[in-house]
Amino acid sequence: MNHRTAVTLTSTLLAALVVVLAVAVRSDGYFTGPAALTGWYAVAWALFAAAAWSLRSVSARHVVPLVLAGSVAVAATGLLAEPRTSSDVYRYIWDGRVQAAGISPYDHVPADPALAPLRDRALFPQGAECERPERFRIAPDGGPVACTRINRPYVHTIYPPVAEGWFLLVHELSPPGTRHKPFQVGGAVLAVATSGLLLYVLRRRHGDGRAAALWAWCPAVAFEAVNNAHADALSVLFTVAGLAVVSTRRAGGGALLGAGIATKLLPAVVLPGAIGGLRGRGLGGVRAAATVLLSATAVVAAGYLPYILASDGSVLGYLSGYTREEGYDDATVKNRYALLRLVLPDAWALPAALAVLAVVVARVLRHGDRDRPWRGALLVTGWSFLLLTPGYSWYALLLVALVALDGRWEWLTVAAAGAAKYVGGRAVPDPNALGTAAYGVAAAAVAAGWLVRRYGGGAGSRPGPSPHAGRDTRDQGRTGLGTRGARDKIG
Repeated sequence: MNHRTAVTLTSTLLAALVVVLAVAVRSDGYFTGPAALTGWYAVAWALFAAAAWSLRSVSARHVVPLVLAGSVAVAATGLLAEPRTSSDVYRYIWDGRVQAAGISPYDHVPADPALAPLRDRALFPQGAECERPERFRIAPDGGPVACTRINRPYVHTIYPPVAEGWFLLVHELSPPGTRHKPFQVGGAVLAVATSGLLLYVLRRRHGDGRAAALWAWCPAVAFEAVNNAHADALSVLFTVAGLAVVSTRRAGGGALLGAGIATKLLPAVVLPGAIGGLRGRGLGGVRAAATVLLSATAVVAAGYLPYILASDGSVLGYLSGYTREEGYDDATVKNRYALLRLVLPDAWALPAALAVLAVVVARVLRHGDRDRPWRGALLVTGWSFLLLTPGYSWYALLLVALVALDGRWEWLTVAAAGAAKYVGGRAVPDPNALGTAAYGVAAAAVAAGWLVRRYGGGAGSRPGPSPHAGRDTRDQGRTGLGTRGARDKIG
C-alpha cells in the first residue's frame, strides 16, 4: 500500500470512528436502548482497531498530525451530550462546590440537610424529574419529594486529595450555570494532552510515535475521559509523565506517580514496574527504588494533609464501604474474580488472586526494564484486571495508556471486556455471564499474544512500521508497532 492510499484509508476509518462515537454519545441508550448502544460500542472498537492497524502503512511525516487530529476529533465527540453512562461527574461538581464554600468534602454526605443551602435544581431536581431512572431519591426534609443526580447521596466522598483539588479548580474556573460541561472540556484537554505526551515520549525513545494512537483514538477515551469526565484522565496524565521520567529523574518521577495515586488510587499498581528497572546491584539499586517510593509517598501524604487538618472526620470517605460493595474482599460476589471462579471454589478466589499477583510483581521487580518501566507496569495492571474482573469500564483508561506506551496491543481486549461488561451487561439477562465471557476472550487474546512473541521470534507479533519511516528499525521494534518485535523480558 503506498503512503497516499494509507493516509486516505486511515483518515476514512478515523472519520467513520468519529461518526459512530458521535451517534453513540448522542443516543442516550444506556437506559433506553442498551442493546443498540452496545452495538455502537462494538462498531466503534472495530473501527478503532482498523484505523490503528492502517496507521502502520502511513509514512512517518504524517503520523503526528494524524494522531493529534484524530485525538482532538475523538475527544470532541464526548462533548456532544451530557454524561451518558455514569453519574460520577455530579459528585465532582458537588465536591467542588462544597470546597468553594469553605467546607471539607469529606465531612458531609450530599443528602445532609446541613448543606441544603448549597443545593440547586440542577443537582437536586424535584417533581417529574425525579421519575427518571438515573435519579437518586433523598429524604424530603419536610418539603416536596426530592432527588439528586449524585449517586450514593448518603455516603461520604471517596476521592483522594488531588482529585478533590481538580474538582475545586474546575469549579472556580467554570462560568455560572455550566454544570457538567467544564468537566467534560477538562477531560478533553487531559485526553489530548496525554496523546501529545505519548507522542513525545515514543518519538524521543524510538523515533516512531504511531503507538500513541492506541490511546488517542480509543473509544474508551471518548466515552470515559470526556463524556463521563472521569478523574481517571488526570491520574493517567500524571502516571504517563511519571513513567516517562522515572528512570532518569527518580524523585521527580516518583512525585508524578504519587500525584497520579493521589488522584485515583489505582495507579499504585504501576509502582513495581517503576522500580523494577532501578533495582541495580547492591545498595545503589535499593537507594534508587527507595527514592521513587518515598517521593510518591510524600506527595500522597502532602495531598492529604490539608484535608486532614480541615476535616472533622476520616478523609478516607466511603473507601472501605466501596470495597465491600464491589466485592473485592468477598469472593462470593458474582461479578468479582470471575475467571478464577470458573476453576476454583469461591473461597479460594481471593487468596489465588493475591498469590498470582505476588508472583507477577516479584517477576517485574526481578526482571524489570529500566528504559521501559511501563512494560512491568502494564503486566501488573493487566493481570490485576484479569484477576479482579472489574465492572467499571473507566478503570481501564490507565491500562489503555500503558498499552500505548508499550505497544502490546492485545491487552486492549481487557479494556474492551470492561466496556462489554458495563454497557452490554444491561442488555442481557445475565450480565455476570457476559462479563465472564468477555474477560475470558481477553485472557485468551493476551495468551495468544504472549505465545506469538515467545515462540514466534517476534515475527508477525506486532504490526510493522511504514517502509517510509526512515528510522533505525532496531528502535522501531521496541514501540510495539515495529517490525522486529524485540523479545519481552518480563511478558
